Amino acid sequence: MAIGGKSEGKVLGLLQMPFWRSAGKTGGVSSSTHSSASLNRHQHPPGAQIRGSGSTSVPSMARSLLLTRRRLRLDPANKLYFPYEPGKQVRSAVKIKNTSKSHVAFKFQTNAPKSCFMRPPGAVLSPGESIIATVFRFVELPENDDKQDQKSKVKFKIISLKVKGPMEYVPELFDEQKDQVAVEQILQVVFLDLDRPGPKLEKLKRQLAEAEAALESRKKPPEDTGPRIVGEGLVIDEWKERRERFLAQQQVEGVDSI
Repeated sequence: MAIGGKSEGKVLGLLQMPFWRSAGKTGGVSSSTHSSASLNRHQHPPGAQIRGSGSTSVPSMARSLLLTRRRLRLDPANKLYFPYEPGKQVRSAVKIKNTSKSHVAFKFQTNAPKSCFMRPPGAVLSPGESIIATVFRFVELPENDDKQDQKSKVKFKIISLKVKGPMEYVPELFDEQKDQVAVEQILQVVFLDLDRPGPKLEKLKRQLAEAEAALESRKKPPEDTGPRIVGEGLVIDEWKERRERFLAQQQVEGVDSI
């Protein structure tokens, strides 16, 4: 079959052009380039095409899920509510619960360590254990009587660290295992107006009362439910003490009478 000069030039140009350029130029794969398209699919199977694209691979998705997994649950979740009393030291409270299956150490951090402190500053929680931490802060007098002006100046951060088992909390734990430390939450400061009571203020008062009661219970010595142990193998008998005191008193009275 005879082919004209212009048509012959077009065909030769397409045959000499690489497939990726011809497909891009023509805008798709036609029936005349079916064999080239089959070859392209053979060289680049669907799995390889997905891995080469910009979509997220499975390992990176798993890593992102692990990074966002929380070990602690906070109440309130992301704020610290303080009563607004300029020129005074005020208190806030946050309940921290270990929701993981391992022992977790947590630690408070703040960008204003000179005017804020926490009690306790950190602790080790067993699985399911919870604690109410009290946060103290000195409220400075505002320059322009704007309560909202101080809302974002001071922030608190709670970091966590998975530990092997029950142990005493020491801040150095977080320095020794920096690569395992996770940021649980950054807490923003919100002031509450004492002249306008509401649910948040009532909840804060309730949590502060619970924190004080827990602190007092930790200060009290354990109740004595059995005999008092003075030394190894020596038990003080209450009736024996009374008898010895009675005999000593009788001796003193006898000496006085003589």
